[in-house]
Amino acid sequence: MTTMKKNENLNGNSKDNDGKIHVSKSVFETSREIQEKAAAEERARQAEREKLLAERRKKAEEQREKRLEAERIELIRLKQGVIEESETIHEESEEIPELSFPKKIVNFFYHNKWWLGMGIFLAAVAVYLGYSLATRERPDIIVLVIGENYSLGEESEIKEYVESFTEDFNKNGEILASVYYMPYTGNQQKDYAMGVPTKLTAEIQSGDAVIVFGNQTAYDNVFDTDGILTDLSAIYPENPHVEKDRFMLNGTDFAVKINMDKNELTDDWFIAIREPADLMYDKKETMQETYDKDFAVFDAIINDLSE
Repeated sequence: MTTMKKNENLNGNSKDNDGKIHVSKSVFETSREIQEKAAAEERARQAEREKLLAERRKKAEEQREKRLEAERIELIRLKQGVIEESETIHEESEEIPELSFPKKIVNFFYHNKWWLGMGIFLAAVAVYLGYSLATRERPDIIVLVIGENYSLGEESEIKEYVESFTEDFNKNGEILASVYYMPYTGNQQKDYAMGVPTKLTAEIQSGDAVIVFGNQTAYDNVFDTDGILTDLSAIYPENPHVEKDRFMLNGTDFAVKINMDKNELTDDWFIAIREPADLMYDKKETMQETYDKDFAVFDAIINDLSE
């Protein structure tokens, strides 16, 4: 195996020259940009409201000053005996009412809803990670299925297929593979409605899973940056199914091996392996351990599908 380039762009990627959006961009930066744009619009509206409020307060203050001046004159006239009583001097001055505490709370949430939304999203990622670590089984290997294909991700025997090449890595007396299916579509509204960005970000920024099954949409929006996936053309130079960093499943008996109708697997699906790198939730060294362990399984699958 040749030395692979370190992924220097995995964290904080943005749109490249082709306008492609990578996962950290689509989940974090895109969400932040939407929030910031909405917040900017809200600040503009708030500034206008505050301007009108300031004008009203200024006018009210001017009226109050005039009233106080009139009352001062009336008081002098009373003391001098010019008049015996005043109709205005006992009137209570008009004060601008203060917001009650509950209304202040409502006002705070109203004016900060976009930033609160961003905070809730990040908190959801943290909660998902914590919950996953605390409750999920301890499999010998984890593989990701990224792309919209329910038959592949939930109904096929891909789990059993991966297990057939897996060893008892954690030495607990049984072989267990976990398949994390994320029906990523590239449609931001649809993906957010299904909670895909939170799960996808958590897994991509963790080094627990390096073997990936994906389609063209996943490749274009998540992995199409040099260094994210291992260059397979250097490892399998004569393999006709290899396209740079992907092993294309089209033309193999993959669907048959996982007991799936071939017509339900489009030609753009592939298998790849992620290159070790420093991530948000794992160091490169930790991901390298997973890579070294799982590459034997990946290599066995490639050899099996190349027969």
